[in-house]
Amino acid sequence: MRDAVIVAAVRTPIGRGKPGGALEFVHPVDLMAHSLRAVVDRTGLDPALVDEVIGGVVSQVGEQATNITRRAALAAGYPESVPATTVDRQCSASQQALRFAAHAVIAGDCEIAVATGVESVSRIPMGTSLLDADNLTGAAFLERYPQGVPWQGISAELITARWRLGRAELDDYALESHARAADATKNGLFDAELTGPIEDLTHDEGIRFDADAAAVRALRPSFYNEAIHRRFPEIGWHITAANASQLGDGSAAVMITTSENARRLGLTPLARIHSHVAVGDDPFLMLTAVVPATAKVLEQTGLSLSDMDLIEINEAYSSVVLAWARETGADLSKVNVHGGAIALGHPLGASGVRITATLVHALRERGGRYGLQTMCESGGQANAMVVEALY
Repeated sequence: MRDAVIVAAVRTPIGRGKPGGALEFVHPVDLMAHSLRAVVDRTGLDPALVDEVIGGVVSQVGEQATNITRRAALAAGYPESVPATTVDRQCSASQQALRFAAHAVIAGDCEIAVATGVESVSRIPMGTSLLDADNLTGAAFLERYPQGVPWQGISAELITARWRLGRAELDDYALESHARAADATKNGLFDAELTGPIEDLTHDEGIRFDADAAAVRALRPSFYNEAIHRRFPEIGWHITAANASQLGDGSAAVMITTSENARRLGLTPLARIHSHVAVGDDPFLMLTAVVPATAKVLEQTGLSLSDMDLIEINEAYSSVVLAWARETGADLSKVNVHGGAIALGHPLGASGVRITATLVHALRERGGRYGLQTMCESGGQANAMVVEALY
């Protein structure tokens, strides 16, 4: 039976996703191309051997519109004969691209596939693709959900209230994310996954190496709204800029093939994709699908959470990770051991593959065997994947 193994996994340093960020002047095509070149360079393969490039992007508008992955593959020097496509599963866009790439390899449709992702939030601000959209849902959706669906920040607040998470707990988690990311950077633990400098940026720009706990605790709530407060009096308004993910600019790429093909090409696989699932959940709470996704992927593998040596869950908000941990019983000492999106940044369409790159290299660095990756998505969905490190 065919399998899917990861033979290279890379990412750029992440720039702050706002004007003045280090990667503001890098066109998103060039940003994605940077990782696509690097993933081929890591293997030494002729890019003509790649059968498909599948990319993830969230804001598919402007410079990121009309199948940016095709333009980026050509910009990276891949032959014109290599096809490319772009998918959108919101924050899990590139993790879904990886899932599709793995499926293609396992099915025999591809011998070698590359999953990639990009987002340049400084050039294409989050929400740009919603401009001039007065009605996103249509009539039938509102018949089913007459209360409407709140934006993510309110969902994060509702999760905070439902799981009785306090402001101090959220802030402490955020401070730990920065501390872990700072330690990983200082000790070169990201070196194996980073592509190398881009625009002179050598490490993730958003990390606070000396995070000020007092300043974090003094921040005002980001999403307070009087009308929402009247509607949901249980909300304590604990979500701030510090305990939510930083928006970022960046790209990442993973190359996938079979074990047999890797041996034939003289490549050493980093990890085998053991199982990869997607689930839907309550679109109102929106960010809780990581819980059933974790349960489903573990059920498919026959493994338990205690079998996981490392876990990566996207830090969309501290509340998402902490609520997931409460429900699953996860050991937080194994979770996001090099920090997460709160410290590193969240380049939306690239984060799924970025997390994969971090996970597989961290497993090898620590001598671990199994790793779990999961991400919440706007609309009440989540992807989850279990990988097995290979040595």
